[in-house]
Amino acid sequence: MSKITIHGTDGKSAGTTDLPAVFSTAFRPDLIRKAVNVAQANRRQRYGASPVAGERASVEWPGKGKGMARTPRQKQASAARFVPNAFKGRRAHPPESRHFWTEKMNVQERRLAIASAIAVTGKAEAVKARGHKVDDKVAFPVVVTDDIGAVAATSDLSEVFGKLGLGADLERAKLGTHVRAGMGKLRGRRYRTPRSVLLVTADGKAPAAFNLAGVEVVAARNLSAEDLAPGGDAGRLTVYTQGALAHIKEAFA
Repeated sequence: MSKITIHGTDGKSAGTTDLPAVFSTAFRPDLIRKAVNVAQANRRQRYGASPVAGERASVEWPGKGKGMARTPRQKQASAARFVPNAFKGRRAHPPESRHFWTEKMNVQERRLAIASAIAVTGKAEAVKARGHKVDDKVAFPVVVTDDIGAVAATSDLSEVFGKLGLGADLERAKLGTHVRAGMGKLRGRRYRTPRSVLLVTADGKAPAAFNLAGVEVVAARNLSAEDLAPGGDAGRLTVYTQGALAHIKEAFA
């Protein structure tokens, strides 16, 4: 079993630990992408038009032989209503809320997808291929002491990441934040921020990380394929705490 260095908040070595066997899992991009797609599908909300939309008008049909189109007409008026080709008429094929987009995935498949995504975070070439910028001296997977969760100031945590050789990726996410193209600007998602460091802790707490662009914090017990491979692309730049690594080792023993 290989050893991995544990870094302190000063960026220096604070000891070594055994690398969990989960980091030897084979790369399964098909399962990783499937797990991400299932998670996104299960978050999708149903929506649809009202069943009586466009059909609230009081209409009548004058019958055949009147020399006029067989279109429902509004009572006491000649305006066409109700049908899709009429002004203020119903839609021909509106979205219906009876549709479900939920998908299922076997538990063993999901576990294998998460294990495979974890293993990819320990490969430098995969992390760099995903677009993350890290120093060549960084050894993967990146493991730090649990003290990183107690860092109170955002600027101090940014310095810690810089000492670990991850500062360039934080800068990439900060400079890459831009206004989203399209109508999403009007729907509460105006800005698009690149994904940067994923900090995995034992309890999911690191208050200083929330103001760092692209940085996310997740508890080891809640780790999912979507956290490790946003969009289905494996190899996210991930930092594990010592406690989180122990939890992962136990969960995937």
